[in-house]
Amino acid sequence: MDYPSTNQNFLSLQNVGIQFNGVDILRNITFDIPKGQTLVVIGESGCGKTVLLKLLISLLQPSSGKVLFDGQDWCTLDGKRTNEQRLRFGFLFQGAALFDSLTVFDNVAFGLRAHSICDEKEIEKLVLMRVKEVGMKESVLGKKPAELSGGMKKRIGLARALILNPEVMLYDEPTTGLDPIMTDVINELILQTRKNMPVTSIVVTHEMRTVQKVADRVIMFSPLPRLKPNEPQMIFDGTTEELFKAPDIRVQQFIHGEAKERTQESDNHLITEEPK
Repeated sequence: MDYPSTNQNFLSLQNVGIQFNGVDILRNITFDIPKGQTLVVIGESGCGKTVLLKLLISLLQPSSGKVLFDGQDWCTLDGKRTNEQRLRFGFLFQGAALFDSLTVFDNVAFGLRAHSICDEKEIEKLVLMRVKEVGMKESVLGKKPAELSGGMKKRIGLARALILNPEVMLYDEPTTGLDPIMTDVINELILQTRKNMPVTSIVVTHEMRTVQKVADRVIMFSPLPRLKPNEPQMIFDGTTEELFKAPDIRVQQFIHGEAKERTQESDNHLITEEPK
């Protein structure tokens, strides 16, 4: 089904905050994502990157502020309309999240069957097409996830996410645990997906090779415990070129993997906590 866009900023966060058990995870986050953009989100573990993805698809509701998709506030939609809108998204989970008891074919076909979108003959055609698009052979269709390598699981997870022709793709750490060659394969598939489909993409990653290869735009979050009460949590928003020239020392330490200052902080903490 085609859903015409009514808003140039396809996704929008307006002063969004979220808490778990009274603890702030995201605070006063505001930014827009234009249609067709590939946004890469980086930052230390615990800064709320995966939570952001779940907010964008309304798997979580904000404690404050608004999350808008195509001009509509998720919180104003009823359950039926929310589910209809979610069909416009594809989600590649960090661990691929394949169903262990199902074959590759049945995993990829799951969304089509769950929503009764087409008959089995058409399903077979679409599954084969998507599996080939992610560089897998037809012989893999009868295998179970336990028989696949990590990279193969990620590719099958991507095929499953693309089967419904999503308008938005969410990638949660798509290259985590993969070797450099397979990391590049996944990065190439992200680029290929954008080339083949008019898709808006949000990629959460720690991998700087992914940032450099796929990003139109990069934002970086800082964990709230490391910030002052009124300090912005989003500490960078710009292009990849601007990222590597950013004057903020926190950005430079993250992209270059420099932990010296953090190690000194730990040493100081140990000194202050030493019994008197």
